[in-house]
Amino acid sequence: MSFQDKAIQCSDCGTTFTFSAGEQEFFQSKGFTNEPKRCPSCRRANKAQRSDSGNYNQSSKW
Repeated sequence: MSFQDKAIQCSDCGTTFTFSAGEQEFFQSKGFTNEPKRCPSCRRANKAQRSDSGNYNQSSKW
């Protein structure tokens, strides 16, 4: 399958970013069927936010 760079609008900040052919190939190799919805900056911020809240939950004891 031939991949081509694709312009996508970020669902969080509205910025248009490029989903490169290499990234598309990587996504397919991992079995991902959906395109990313967030730009790389918003993905990093979202991951950091989940990581921060995850650490809090792990340290709290019931």
